[in-house]
Amino acid sequence: MDMTGAQWRKSSKSGNNGGDCIEVADNLAGVVLVRDTKDRAGATLTFDPAAWRAFVGMAAARR
Repeated sequence: MDMTGAQWRKSSKSGNNGGDCIEVADNLAGVVLVRDTKDRAGATLTFDPAAWRAFVGMAAARR
């Protein structure tokens, strides 16, 4: 997958203490990318935008 142009942003729920954080790129057509901030060159999870919205909605409901 070509990730050129992905604009990564840190999760709004991530702190600045260097702990467990993720970054999300949701600016590419038809895909949402997620990666670990501590391993940016490592694996990237790929989600369909509808699946990502469902995941975020479920996570928000559990708070």
